[in-house]
Amino acid sequence: MEIPKSTYYYKPKGSLEKKKHNADIADAIEKIAYDFPSYGYRRVTAALRRQGMVVNHKKVAKIMKNMGIQCRKRKRFVSTTNSKHDLRTYPNLAKDLIVDRIDKLWCADITYIRILTAFVYLAAIIDAYRGKIVGYAIGRTLGKELALKALKIAIKDRNTDDLIHHLR
Repeated sequence: MEIPKSTYYYKPKGSLEKKKHNADIADAIEKIAYDFPSYGYRRVTAALRRQGMVVNHKKVAKIMKNMGIQCRKRKRFVSTTNSKHDLRTYPNLAKDLIVDRIDKLWCADITYIRILTAFVYLAAIIDAYRGKIVGYAIGRTLGKELALKALKIAIKDRNTDDLIHHLR
């Protein structure tokens, strides 16, 4: 036979051994990701190494990306409502209300907006039927004056005979 010796020793890039090794890594990654959903590729790599596998973090990241496995980011819960107070609470008048026309139910909401130098507060009055803002006010301080200003702007040119104003 007149073929070079290198042909005998040649192993193609996509060899079966390499594919089997990658499949084993993928199975191990899948198991770790199922047990620990918050693990990213770094922690998965460390867990694989603890199991005795020799792997590179880049390979783990690539396999996780191909498999569509991403960790779930933990969101810190921030409670913005203080329900433990001695102030009077008002009944929910909109609970069983069927909103069938404009200016029947308004909702109010207050939020803050970050601008270049600081924060400003936005008080908005929203018509529940249309979902449209009917009055708003912007201010640097959060006080009752801000909400009243938005309400006065909303009331200015509208029929508010049997209107229900509700806070969100």
